[in-house]
Amino acid sequence: MLIKRTSILTGVFREKEISVTQEQLDLWESGTLIQLAMPNLSSSDREFVQTGIVDEEWESLKSEDD
Repeated sequence: MLIKRTSILTGVFREKEISVTQEQLDLWESGTLIQLAMPNLSSSDREFVQTGIVDEEWESLKSEDD
C-alpha cells in the first residue's frame, strides 16, 4: 500500500510503498499499538507510518549531534 506522510522532523512530504493492509492501518488508528497491529513491518517502516521520518533523517540528526 502506498503510504503518504510528511516528516515531523523536516516537513518533507514522501510516499513509500509499505506491506500493510487497510485493516492493519485501521487497527492502529483505533488505538492498537503499532507493533501489534503491524507485526510484519520493520521498525523503520513503522516509524514512517507514525511520523513520516525516514532512516536518512535519523542519520542526519545523529551526525549533527557528533
